[in-house]
Amino acid sequence: MELRDIEIFLTLAEELHFGRTADRLHITAARVSQSIKQQERRIGGPLFERTTRSVRLTPLGRQLRDDLAPMFHGLQQSVERAQQAASGTLGTLTLGTMGPQGWMIDQIVELFQERHPNARLVHRDINPVYPFDLLRSGEVDIALLWLPVREPDLTVGPVTHTSPQALMLAATHPYADRDSVCREDFGDLTFIAHSSSVPAYVEEVFQPFHTPSGRPVPRGPLVANFDDELKAVSSGQAVLAVPAEAARFYPWPNLVSLPIRDAPPIRWALVWRTAAETPIVQAFAQAATDHTADG
Repeated sequence: MELRDIEIFLTLAEELHFGRTADRLHITAARVSQSIKQQERRIGGPLFERTTRSVRLTPLGRQLRDDLAPMFHGLQQSVERAQQAASGTLGTLTLGTMGPQGWMIDQIVELFQERHPNARLVHRDINPVYPFDLLRSGEVDIALLWLPVREPDLTVGPVTHTSPQALMLAATHPYADRDSVCREDFGDLTFIAHSSSVPAYVEEVFQPFHTPSGRPVPRGPLVANFDDELKAVSSGQAVLAVPAEAARFYPWPNLVSLPIRDAPPIRWALVWRTAAETPIVQAFAQAATDHTADG
């Protein structure tokens, strides 16, 4: 029995309808009927009971279905795994994201895993104070970072989504009862200072160094990670500009989040080391591109 004939038999055993089986396999109903008749002649008994109103498996047909289905599906999976191995998409991909941003691309992750079920996806949290470190150390294969990224050793892939900006501050802060703030207000506030060597062009996306009128934006306590940032903010030592969704994921009782009226949306994109681009990295980036196009 040829593999195509097995596929036709198993599909008809599931659909119990010649027309639907033909549509599903992109063949004609006559081809389905011819295949089943050939199999019945070869086996020596009827596999289906046919009437003008219904199609049912015979006991012989049920036995053949139960015997063939696991072997056929196992063969399909083996072929798929071999194809993925040949294309380089069989293996482990480590994805780095920052806090809630992993949740923001969950549909991209689902699409990638649907297309590459035998690829193992590992999640790592990226410290926003050191956004490039895990990529450059090789601990992360692909990262979701805010733009712009203008690093000669890094490739910027598809944009996945955007985020409005918000200002986190202590509930006791004088600005806490406002409805919103603007970037000119930043000159009257003290922001977090980063202990890393994050490039200025990266930092100023959230925390500009000057207001629109040119006033300097003060920096306060040095921090090494996001948890330290939240503690400095909740204690009233500084304020922090964040993606708006961060307020939903970090609802500390002594923190307030205000919209920043004139701050441009944050653009998030997939980024990877140019020298370490692999087929599995390309496959994840393609899933992001296709999801964005469909959306």
